[in-house]
Amino acid sequence: MGLGPVDVVIIDFPGNKFNGQIAPAIVDLVANGTIRLIDLLFVSKDADGVVTTLAIEDLDPATGPSFLSLDISFPGALDAEDAEEISEDLAPNSSALLVAFENTWAAKFTDAIRASEAVVVDQIRIPAEVVNGFLELNK
Repeated sequence: MGLGPVDVVIIDFPGNKFNGQIAPAIVDLVANGTIRLIDLLFVSKDADGVVTTLAIEDLDPATGPSFLSLDISFPGALDAEDAEEISEDLAPNSSALLVAFENTWAAKFTDAIRASEAVVVDQIRIPAEVVNGFLELNK
């Protein structure tokens, strides 16, 4: 079976406030076979604009342990170049978490496309916030 498509989600934490609530959701998605975690990258920008890339073990003790249980398939896939690219859009005194994951649920679909000698021309992902906003406006 081939690979499913890979997404990279960038999550902003204003005020450099990481919390551990995201890690259990990722653990559940990995455990039930929905995704495979490719890599994680934490990026922080201080009030002076200095950017730091953080390893999981460098996080606040209250937050870091929740991320230590994550099974990362390709550590280092997200790197300093990725951190530099997002740091330009990161506000001072904020942080971001980059999460790269394979959509394992879509691997069979991807294999079927290849077997049909078809080609995916484009893929569009609409963020949940946009969909929820649309639904609220159209009640």
